[in-house]
Amino acid sequence: MALPRPPVGEGVEVLFKPKGVAVIGASRKPGKVGYMVLYNLKNSYEGPIYPVNPNADEILGLKAYPTIMDVPDPVDLAVVTVPAKMVPDVVDQAGRRGVRAVIVISAGFREVGGEGVELEKRLLEVVRKHGIRMLGPNCLGVYSPSTGINATFLDPEKQGLPGKGPIAFISQSGALGAALLDWLDANQFGISKFISIGNKADIDEADLLAYLRKDPETKSIAMYIEGVAPGEGGRFRRALEETTHEKPVVILKSGRTAAGARAASSHTGSLAGSYQLYETIFKQTGVIPAYDTAQLFEMALALALQPPMLGDRVAIITMGGGSGVMASDNLAEKGLKVVELSPETQAKLRKVLLPIASPRNPVDVTGSATDEHFLESIRIVVESGEVDGIFLIPYLNLASITPELPRKIAALVKEIQQKYRIPFVASVTAGKKTWALAKIMEKEAGIPVYSNEASAARAMWALRQYGKWLQKIGVA
Repeated sequence: MALPRPPVGEGVEVLFKPKGVAVIGASRKPGKVGYMVLYNLKNSYEGPIYPVNPNADEILGLKAYPTIMDVPDPVDLAVVTVPAKMVPDVVDQAGRRGVRAVIVISAGFREVGGEGVELEKRLLEVVRKHGIRMLGPNCLGVYSPSTGINATFLDPEKQGLPGKGPIAFISQSGALGAALLDWLDANQFGISKFISIGNKADIDEADLLAYLRKDPETKSIAMYIEGVAPGEGGRFRRALEETTHEKPVVILKSGRTAAGARAASSHTGSLAGSYQLYETIFKQTGVIPAYDTAQLFEMALALALQPPMLGDRVAIITMGGGSGVMASDNLAEKGLKVVELSPETQAKLRKVLLPIASPRNPVDVTGSATDEHFLESIRIVVESGEVDGIFLIPYLNLASITPELPRKIAALVKEIQQKYRIPFVASVTAGKKTWALAKIMEKEAGIPVYSNEASAARAMWALRQYGKWLQKIGVA
């Protein structure tokens, strides 16, 4: 008789805040999974770390133990890297030792079919018997910048890892997750947690959503999924609905075509199912859908940093007419309205802008504008009450603009958002120097900055979609 699974979300916190970590299958050989996991933990985690290897006395300067049963207290998390056939036995030992959670990185289970399916069933029986939680098998592990947990086998010499930030990232693919962590670091995105779920035999998306929606470090959740296990659709749907009441969720669902669904099945053994079914679930639960990896994080960033948009009207404030036109197209294509400002508001803008400026919307302060022209335009448009979101396009490389403008914008937006619940996004097409200035707005006032108008417009659309959902359920 199968033992029941734990209540949704129970025990997940151990993955990110363990009292001590054992690495079962720790290796002395650089490049091996068991070596890299131990290496990463030693260089990031300040708590006790215990290598488990019956053939070693010490690894990387840490005392090694023959079995998990020999490891001293405290230890409540074990990372397992031994060959698949050995995993059920070592997890059984971990359970008897009192370990509360295991991360099984080892592959060779359901995803390979045949004996792997039965091996995973046996492993899950062991997990249930001891009442412990398991991430995986066939996963990359977890990464939590704030607690120093890097229980992955990623090589820091070959890729970057993002620093602290407001986005939690759940990935069903370990390799894609690794690539995206590198991309996030290169593009200056920060994360609160990264979790590779692999075959999700025990801990699944619903467990993680239950934890993350209460996690104070997480402001939005980005997910890459291939499919939900048969019979788990209702559990997944409930978890999404309960989460989006509190925090926004953006999902990139692969397997949208027959070819993609076949690939998903061979990758993690998941059933991708009808994409139309997932689309329906997303609409019913307030999930924001993404269609590529850049969209996933661009939208998650805006949702993490800005309040939801509670109407369709957007004002564009730009220093370049061409950028304003492109932004108008991008917003209109997303169903947002670039409304013409009232004669009264246009008159106020004309009083503070250059004669060559256009006050209609987009508000084009022109390439001859000063800092104050741009700042006064923001204030006047917000105070008009005629728009629901602000799309900024500052040209920070102009001769008439000072390097202090980003800080001035940040200070003004912080002041405005104490009184008005209105979201801001910014588009800055720039090189290294200008981009560094632009990111000041993000760092100091939470204004998400994008390198092109299309990405910023998509972010604003996501803010509106989440606003609609909150209005629908009576939360906004």
